[in-house]
Amino acid sequence: MGTLASELQPIARDMAQAPRVYADANIPAGAVSVMRHDFKWDVLFVIEHDDLRRASDASHFARAIDLGRVLITQDRDFLDDVRFPPTVGPGVIVCAVTDERTLIRLLRYIARHVLSTPGGDGTLPRRKLVLTSEVLSSPR
Repeated sequence: MGTLASELQPIARDMAQAPRVYADANIPAGAVSVMRHDFKWDVLFVIEHDDLRRASDASHFARAIDLGRVLITQDRDFLDDVRFPPTVGPGVIVCAVTDERTLIRLLRYIARHVLSTPGGDGTLPRRKLVLTSEVLSSPR
């Protein structure tokens, strides 16, 4: 028997049609709104939770894993594979862009090409992706 979160994770995943995302404090509120309203993603936004707002990166990583959510961040600290191994959890996406407008364009790319694979569950099991604005100009 695991934790309550680990026991409920498969049930929640089966119920959710949309990707389940954990957006850390480095993601602007406007981008979270786009994820929720335009993409219809289930987004846990740490800024909306007093107990998560100032949590450490390690705590966010562990919580995203426990909740079965893809962690989306602009924090390049998550590129450290020793502290944040890509071989565990539902995945990490590091959006390496500097402005919100480009971030939203990158999130649209993620919605179309990364988290919407047919038959997929909206996660990136045991994977870490680093996406830059260059992906927006490459032919697909």
